[in-house]
Amino acid sequence: MFDNGYMAQVYDDLLSRTPGESEFQQAVREVFTSIVGIVRDNPAYEANAILERLVEPDRRIIFRITWVDDTGHVQVNRGYRFEFNNALGPYKGGLRFHSSVTPSIIKFLGFEQTFKNALTGLWMGGGKGGSDFDPHGRSDAEIMRFCQAFMSELYRHLGPHIDVPAGDIGVGAREVGYMFGQYKRLTREFSGVFTGKGLDFGGSLVRTEATGYGLCYYVQEVLNVLRGDSFEGKTVVVSGSGNVAIFAAEKATALGAKVVAMSDSDGYIHDPDGIDLEAVKDIKLARRGRIAEYGDAHAKATYVDRGHIWEIPCDIALPCATQNEITLDDARALIDNGVELVAEGANMPSTLEAIDAFREASVLFGPAKAANAGGVAVSGLEMAQDSMHLAWTFEQVDARLRTIMTGIVAQSLAAAQDHGFGKDLLHGANIAGFQRVAGAMLAQGVY
Repeated sequence: MFDNGYMAQVYDDLLSRTPGESEFQQAVREVFTSIVGIVRDNPAYEANAILERLVEPDRRIIFRITWVDDTGHVQVNRGYRFEFNNALGPYKGGLRFHSSVTPSIIKFLGFEQTFKNALTGLWMGGGKGGSDFDPHGRSDAEIMRFCQAFMSELYRHLGPHIDVPAGDIGVGAREVGYMFGQYKRLTREFSGVFTGKGLDFGGSLVRTEATGYGLCYYVQEVLNVLRGDSFEGKTVVVSGSGNVAIFAAEKATALGAKVVAMSDSDGYIHDPDGIDLEAVKDIKLARRGRIAEYGDAHAKATYVDRGHIWEIPCDIALPCATQNEITLDDARALIDNGVELVAEGANMPSTLEAIDAFREASVLFGPAKAANAGGVAVSGLEMAQDSMHLAWTFEQVDARLRTIMTGIVAQSLAAAQDHGFGKDLLHGANIAGFQRVAGAMLAQGVY
């Protein structure tokens, strides 16, 4: 698979040691494909086992979570925190609560997070965690008891200079608040050990909007630099309807686009007049309902149960739901319908075959580790505010977010051009992130 013997050996060893971990293997293969030449030209990487150290988490924390539901029954779940790499700073990355969570999912997320955080230019290492607990359908009291039990096990591994979690799928402001409260209770300290906190106890403005807004700032810069274009007049399809999707749709609309479709795990809604975002916010954020309800008050909208949202023609596709949601067939449908740009708001939402199809068709492709870095960027800014015991205005944080996202585009393009990949944003992001992490590892010696 790789014409570099050292890299091929590391990848083959990885495959033999991680049977069944397809998501993690996919994430590693994507990065390795971009850095073959760099590794070949720099013997220090092999001499210091940089690749072996990058694909093996510094620490894997796996624990049982025992809690009591509203009926008095004892429930048991499994919790994870994989601290992947701290060469650039404290481990930083979200917690995901979903029934699909497995070690492979957590490992791929942590591996990706390491390079994503590097691209922001901030001092953050990479980590990820979560549980196979699903908060959907659970009462607030049940979620509080679960979060407290989860944190009672994990707290001893965290700290503002050690490991700083945040939210992810299934973990929003409510869950972060419960976990932060339990951490504070157990440690007897009020510190910035979580990001995504409430504004009244150390949170940052723009954190809720950050991933979606940052995604659009990234896309706007890519369109401007590579095509002399913008969102203005473009038709956009956004998968998902959580925070990332909603605020990506909001910012895309503000920048002149028309968002015509959004989805959840049940199906998708298509509104040719443009999605009514206030209605979606009420359904998904205020009432925690299902996207199907949108059609009740929007006569021109069509709801498709279990359909393929990527069949809808669009100029820009923003996958903001979950991993591997765009298959090769979905990619072909988008290409046949004239898509110009695909930028990943979720983590690894496109399969490797789909990515190849986009690149072969000259579709601009923004990989997740670059395009959706806005969330962790503002988390880093929240950490800075917490350390100084102050709060910046919305405008100050938003301006910093925009600067970080445009900077990611610039460094990705520079890295791609410097290493013979032209204007390939995927290779550029992988190279730029790898070089920053690997450089820090070499400078710090073998540990």
